[in-house]
Amino acid sequence: MSHHIIEAKELSYTYPDGTRAVRGVSFRITHGESVGIVGENGAGKSTLLLHFNGYLMPTLGNLRVGDVPLSPGTLAEVRRTVGMVFQDPDDQLFMPTVFQDVAFGPVNLGLPAGEVERRVTDALETVGMAHLRERPPYRLSAGEKRAVAIASVLSMSPNILVMDEPSANLDPKSRRRLIKLLGGFEHTKIIATHDLDLVADLCERTLVMHEGGLAADGATMDILRNEELLTRCSLERPLRLQACPICSTRPATAAGDSPGLRL
Repeated sequence: MSHHIIEAKELSYTYPDGTRAVRGVSFRITHGESVGIVGENGAGKSTLLLHFNGYLMPTLGNLRVGDVPLSPGTLAEVRRTVGMVFQDPDDQLFMPTVFQDVAFGPVNLGLPAGEVERRVTDALETVGMAHLRERPPYRLSAGEKRAVAIASVLSMSPNILVMDEPSANLDPKSRRRLIKLLGGFEHTKIIATHDLDLVADLCERTLVMHEGGLAADGATMDILRNEELLTRCSLERPLRLQACPICSTRPATAAGDSPGLRL
């Protein structure tokens, strides 16, 4: 299953204005892993993700997707393997209808009409949006747009799913639906996010980015309980691991006092 692997070796990227966004990052993500990438704003998460699909090429070092080294000549093969869901669904939804958006990739692969129809139907049913197939994307809610953007990637049958801030701007119900959906994706998942509770729900492993470098790489719960690491990288424990601010500050009641409300 080597086609499910992403491996970076001393990967660095410097923007044309001289900003060094990623600094010598090395890791190996293997088949079936669910990996979170976390870090403060400007840590280099999104820049790193843009290499996974070849939207950026390393300034130094290299990236391999399966057995294929990332280069201008391998972009088509890399993009068949890696499906990218951007932070803003409007960056991916540009066709007149949901069906056409989800069909865009398969059509451009030159697939026959029957196969395109099957892939679109399957992808929309997977994300629970089959009833919206003729709806214009601009008339969808934020959660619906996110689901359709995911469907547009699933229709390409990727081996690796990469997502940038997938829970951003979602209401609680849409967020729960997203977690359930992503939990059912069988292959490799890589999720860059500020939502550490989502990382705790979905990712067994987490990479921590800080100032463009890789500050930590390990089991998710070990990292989320590492107060020194999180503080150094301008992160906070997810809510589920934080002490209740009411219970932890309430003074102890005298013996025999009722803990109930006093008027």
